[in-house]
Amino acid sequence: MKSHICIIAAAALWGCIGIFLKLLTAAGLGTMQAVAVRVILAAVLYAAFLLITDRKAFRIRPRDIWMFVGTGICSLVFFNWCYFSCIKSIEGGGLGIAAVLLYTAPIFVMIMSAIFFREKLTPVKLIALALTFAGCLLVTGVVGSKAAIPTKAILYGLGSGFGYALYSIFGKAATKRYGSKTVTVWSFILGAVAVVPFLFGVEWSGLATAQGIFGALGISVLCCILPYLLYTEGLKSVEPGRASVMATVEPVVAAIVGIFYGEMPTALRIVGMALVIGAIVLMGLAERKKKRA
Repeated sequence: MKSHICIIAAAALWGCIGIFLKLLTAAGLGTMQAVAVRVILAAVLYAAFLLITDRKAFRIRPRDIWMFVGTGICSLVFFNWCYFSCIKSIEGGGLGIAAVLLYTAPIFVMIMSAIFFREKLTPVKLIALALTFAGCLLVTGVVGSKAAIPTKAILYGLGSGFGYALYSIFGKAATKRYGSKTVTVWSFILGAVAVVPFLFGVEWSGLATAQGIFGALGISVLCCILPYLLYTEGLKSVEPGRASVMATVEPVVAAIVGIFYGEMPTALRIVGMALVIGAIVLMGLAERKKKRA
């Protein structure tokens, strides 16, 4: 149960990223520059914290570096690049469509988990997956839209889902040998190295304002360090496929956050939230039944 709470809490924190992204945008940063600030600041702050409290967390075997290349660059950086490229490639803004394509991640996770970790594709998982995807379609407001989606946008979107899924796969492999602190800090460090080029052209004066500072700290600490620590901790005892479905609480939280910005949910979005929450409850009940058996 503790691991389930960790994963859901992580997803909820990720769902709040829009709050701080709006602050950074208002401070003059572009979208990918905000991502760069998020990853680099998270790497610096968390690495500094561990240097003081737990230097042993930095110890890894050189031959295992591929795991952190996977979580930090192949997942964290790649999925963000694909995700925002998808949004930009859709005329008039494609946030909802990009979000739906991003949440194809559980499909990729379940397929790869079946291949690499021999997880069983049970009927419960498939039903939860269907509920999750249907819920995300409703929550993001894509249902009912007649706008044509460019092929490159679909490819970028599927790429974001695949990249997002890779954290569960590489993270699961890493947690078999290392603690959540080690996995998280090295993911951030390698991810930070990869996003340095995006810092060029940053309006530093904007970051020096109150909204810039609050936005940078919020997006790096509350929406990066804490959720990745929690999610990685949860992966220790939860199958990647289950974890990916549970993490889809993120768009529900994002939709709730949107209410405070005047984005009132429609009846369809409320139904979508209920479907996602229902999928998570279904997975939880199945896990409890499995343990009793």
